[in-house]
Amino acid sequence: MTEIKHDNDGHKGAFNLYVDGKKAGSMTYTSAGDDKFIIDHTEVGEEFGGKGLAKKLVFEGARYARENGKKVIPLCTYAKATFDKNKEIQDVLA
Repeated sequence: MTEIKHDNDGHKGAFNLYVDGKKAGSMTYTSAGDDKFIIDHTEVGEEFGGKGLAKKLVFEGARYARENGKKVIPLCTYAKATFDKNKEIQDVLA
């Protein structure tokens, strides 16, 4: 079972992904004003690679942005590539 938990301290945040209770990866971001955030890093542990988990993190970030009226600036190369390849999440790009 996979679960994504969102942590946010008001300025920085992370989406942490767990597989069967074990942390498998995370995507971190920094607020850029009230209406934007910058995805600065996406990482999945080696043993969890190749399962689409990093993509799940980026999609979760897009869902969060959409639900909270925010736009995304993907500085992380993985997140940027994922936005470029998936038109269904491009509506939240800044």
